[in-house]
Amino acid sequence: MLLFIEQVLNGLQLGVMLFLMASGLTLVFGIMGLINLAHGSLYMIGAYVAATVTAFTGSFLLGLLAAVPAAALVGAVIERGVMRHLYDRDHLDQVLATFGLILFFNELMVILWGRQPLFMAIPEALSGTVELLPGVPYPVYRLVIIAVGLLVALGLWGLIARTRLGMRIRAGASDRETADALGVNIALLYTGVFALGAALAALAGAMAGPLLAVEAGMGESILILTFVVVVIGGIGSVRGALAGALLVGLVDTLGRAFLPQVLRLVTDDATADGAGASLAAMAIYILMAAVLVWRPKGLFPAHG
Repeated sequence: MLLFIEQVLNGLQLGVMLFLMASGLTLVFGIMGLINLAHGSLYMIGAYVAATVTAFTGSFLLGLLAAVPAAALVGAVIERGVMRHLYDRDHLDQVLATFGLILFFNELMVILWGRQPLFMAIPEALSGTVELLPGVPYPVYRLVIIAVGLLVALGLWGLIARTRLGMRIRAGASDRETADALGVNIALLYTGVFALGAALAALAGAMAGPLLAVEAGMGESILILTFVVVVIGGIGSVRGALAGALLVGLVDTLGRAFLPQVLRLVTDDATADGAGASLAAMAIYILMAAVLVWRPKGLFPAHG
């Protein structure tokens, strides 16, 4: 039971990281109709900037504060220089263009930082553990990630549902031509939404830095999970992104932790470990297929 509680918390932490990625991606796709494969590159940029500033200053907080606006600025430049020319093109053109951006940014990171991974230490103030229940110590840093993700979810809900800017975002997502005719600056709105998505991806990358190696190409693996989250939750829905991210995080973590043990009840250890690992890797895609059979537009589609 103690192991189960710990793995549930690990699943929530992974889910929160995925939500930070998926919320920006689902906004960009839901509002702009743009498939952005380069979203993982913005996650990578956030991690690299955070690692570099932290190494120079010794302050993880300064690294975090530098990574978010730096990625937002890069996102705004990408939107104005590349994405703006793709809105009226078909999705294949968008996929090819953004895949090219992945290759560009991966090589740029190698040129600027080299091929050796960078490593970030967990901030000293957050490096301990806290005993949530008797016999269940849990890292403070992972709890902070969960708390930050939930605060971001609350902030996004307030932004979209309770502010004038959120009203314009919803209007642009529903009918961009009418919104433009009513005086909404769609071009500026799109740049802002894309920059917001980039900032959220950078926040995820910066916070993942102390847990993972910061290296070129690190955004591709999490990008696949992020697309699964967006499809499960419903394209364009922040609420769906949160629900899908938590589901994927829990299913992936619990599957990897317990499926081999369950299979050992019916087969030998070697077979159970191999089959359990394979089934655990497939679990989130099985979940996605099941959700789409039940609700073809996702759990919480933005429209309808």
